[in-house]
Amino acid sequence: QVQLVESGGGLVQPGGSLRLSCAASGRIWSIASMAWYRQASGQQRALVAGITSNNITNYADSVKGRFLISRENAKNTVYLQMNSLKPEDTAVYYCKAVLTDKPPPHPRWGEYWGKGTLVSVSS
Repeated sequence: QVQLVESGGGLVQPGGSLRLSCAASGRIWSIASMAWYRQASGQQRALVAGITSNNITNYADSVKGRFLISRENAKNTVYLQMNSLKPEDTAVYYCKAVLTDKPPPHPRWGEYWGKGTLVSVSS
């Protein structure tokens, strides 16, 4: 069984910074990609940033230049450094991983989600 656990959320003033972490544990053979999504109240969940196993990254336009995604493969962990935070960044942030719990030649790929961590940006 695979678990993803997020941490690092909280209340921060506009212009401040937070660093989110997400650790994957359990039966994991290989992680192809990890990503952060967020869901604000009354809105759909949306991609914030993603990173592949060879560190190719992509970002939502709204966070480019302010957020940085990184991963530590040995720890099955992904991070999201969030700088210059704005009130509109307030949301529950979710971690997602695409991974297989079985090796080749018969991998079993699946998509796993964490339970989320709340980020509130307010003065």
